Amino acid sequence: GRAGAMERWTGRVALVTGASVGIGAAVARALVQHGMKVVGCARSVDKIEKLAAECQSAGYPGTLIPYKCDLSNEEEILSMFSAIKTLHQGVDVCINNAGLARPEPLLSGKTEGWRTMIDVNVMAVSICTREAYQSMKERNIDDGHIININSMNGHSVVPQSVVHFYSATKYAVTALTEGLRQELREARTHIRATERRGLLGSSVCCPLSRAPLLSLQCLKAEDMANAVIYVLSAPPHVQV
Repeated sequence: GRAGAMERWTGRVALVTGASVGIGAAVARALVQHGMKVVGCARSVDKIEKLAAECQSAGYPGTLIPYKCDLSNEEEILSMFSAIKTLHQGVDVCINNAGLARPEPLLSGKTEGWRTMIDVNVMAVSICTREAYQSMKERNIDDGHIININSMNGHSVVPQSVVHFYSATKYAVTALTEGLRQELREARTHIRATERRGLLGSSVCCPLSRAPLLSLQCLKAEDMANAVIYVLSAPPHVQV
């Protein structure tokens, strides 16, 4: 079954970006439940530290390692990867979940808000993907997995001006995931790339969403965590 299929990940290392709240936190917890060493990063780690303590007292077989990292800063991302290499050999699973939405319409939005969204939603995803792949490659890991948590906004543009630029960054993630899949195929590796779409994409969209969506957030986070476990538990030669 699926639980048995997760056994090959026991003791292996997963990086989850944006692990302090919402989908990221739910995914991090699920991976720890399945025995993985999970490096959970965010700009503020107090919530991740709390989650790590909860995982420990629940007796989960894995561990959650909180790591403070500002994903809009490449140097911080690179030093995080280098710390992971030093302490845990490298990354076997990379879950690009962090994403942020700033309410900046196309006709009146602030450049700074747009730039931050590009830096976190597009650049950080690309940098983390590259570094995770290089980490796998140098250790001859052929069954690694890169999962981009995308948003429905990466597949359709809704008539809500505050999410238009955000939506453009999520369309970029759609293209990046497909391009990545092609490059991995060309590299003749069995490392996989998968995209998972959430209703909210990431909990940071909540302030921009209509109120009824907010009550769905916890459910959606759990659903997404289950979807990630499902994807990871597919046999190594199956593309999900």
